[in-house]
Order: sequence, then C-alpha cells, then structure tokens
Amino acid sequence: MRTIAVVFTASVLFLTGCSDAPKSPAAKKEEPKKEPEAITGKNAFFKVYVTARAWAQDVQCLNVVNIPISEVKGGEGKSGAWRVTVVSPSKLRKRTYTWSAVEAEGNLHAGVFPGPEEAFTPSPAARMFVVAALKADTDAALKVAEGKSAEYMKKNPGMRINYLLEAGNKHPNPAWRVIWGDSVGTSSHSVFVDATTGEYLETRH
Repeated sequence: MRTIAVVFTASVLFLTGCSDAPKSPAAKKEEPKKEPEAITGKNAFFKVYVTARAWAQDVQCLNVVNIPISEVKGGEGKSGAWRVTVVSPSKLRKRTYTWSAVEAEGNLHAGVFPGPEEAFTPSPAARMFVVAALKADTDAALKVAEGKSAEYMKKNPGMRINYLLEAGNKHPNPAWRVIWGDSVGTSSHSVFVDATTGEYLETRH
C-alpha cells in the first residue's frame, strides 16, 4: 500500500508540473503591428547622414525637402517621406537620398534609399553647409512661421504646408522655408526660419 501511495503522489506532482509549464510562443497573443509614423526634417536628415557617411566621410548638406505621401499622415512639422541631397567637397559629387516610412509611389522605399552619384559644381546658388549648422527642426520652424502667418492662415484655412531647407545668398545660415501650398513656385506665402538659431528671418508672398 505504501508503494502505491508513493507512485500516486509522484504522478500527481508530475501532472501539476506539466500544467505549470510555460506556454508555447504560438499561444502568446501577437502584439499589434506598429503603424508607420511621419518624422521631422532634422530627424530624416540625420537618418540619411548616417548612411551617406559610408559613401563619403566629408558629406555636407545641400538641401532637404519633404515629400507628401497619402500612405502616412503628416502635420506638426512632420512628413511621411523626405528627400535629402548631400555633397562630397573632396569628390565634387552629390547624391540624393530618400527616407520614407513606407513603400510608396515615386520610387520611395521604406527607410533610407540612395540615388545615383552626380557631378557637382559649387556656385552661389547651390551652397552646401556643414551638419553642425542644422540645429532647429521643422516642428519648431512651423511654430515660428505660424506665429507670423495668423492673418494668412485665417484667410486660407486647411492649406498644405511643405518644407525646404537650403542655404541661400541672403542669409548667412541655412534656413527652413515653411511653404503654404504645393510648391515654391505656386505658393503665395512662405516664411524663412534660421535653421541654426531658430529665429524668424523673413516672409515672402
């Protein structure tokens, strides 16, 4: 009888242990897939910069522009895709990269995607600038621009806002151009914000 009791107790302990065994990975609930998110211009530039440094150690920025895409909602200084053009002074070559939150039309691929190399000739109209000059981001530039555009925004509600970063001849530092409308050429209102100091520079109509 004692032997039977021992065997019975061992069986109970074994079954209890089995019931406490960890569940298989398949039994776990799958985490919800994270939706793609828009990012700011400065964030996009530095994502590109990491990749571009593998192409040329001396890369400098020529321009940054947002690319509106229907797949990802922008707003508050953010966009679902960006185009960044960098220059290698030593090679006298430039290269355009894109960053996109998703695969999209226009040869946009998720993440950083490099374009072909092109010849580059320095000129006053195409000034490159060092990475350290980019301190103010698009979300901050938007707030400054909106503060100078209350009347225009009231008369033109719901307009798309785009962003362009470049170094022109008029201002010593590169500037974010906050553009109301689909492009620079068709816009009737844009505000320039210093990309180094974050200060308001001018308004163009």
